[in-house]
Amino acid sequence: MGMSVTISAATDEDAEQIFRLQYLCFQSEAALYGNYRIDPLVQSLDSVRAEVAGDCVVVARLGDEVIGAVRGRVTEDGAASIGKLCVHPRLQGHGIGARLLRAAEAALAGERGAKRFRLHTGHRSEGHLRLYRRVGYERVGTAQGDDGVPMIVLEKPAEAYAATA
Repeated sequence: MGMSVTISAATDEDAEQIFRLQYLCFQSEAALYGNYRIDPLVQSLDSVRAEVAGDCVVVARLGDEVIGAVRGRVTEDGAASIGKLCVHPRLQGHGIGARLLRAAEAALAGERGAKRFRLHTGHRSEGHLRLYRRVGYERVGTAQGDDGVPMIVLEKPAEAYAATA
């Protein structure tokens, strides 16, 4: 019998696994855009450690292995900025990403007072866009990533969390 995937807040000890997982998971995004300088691939381990220490970071575990992660923080306008959602390639398509996203939303709204959730993804990232739409996000605009990738910005009100949980 296999192990169950558990979702929990990240700890300081998870930072290195998150760093390695992020590098693995975002290779396909980099290939999609022909840009291997996207933020998740150039982020330092120290920066990941700082996010784990100060932001809302949620991980999915299979035993002791971190197989998924997402981060969020509440911005000055009361929106929770959610990003770097990733699930190990061998485990994608099993609902882990949606579970991570919902756990981050619950923590950001319940513990940090977020009034709405905002995230962005590359304009060619159809799988990500399908997931975000399925859990209630709507397109609100576009942006240019610091790495030059055109992004689609999506949001949903925090009250919508209860309807999609």
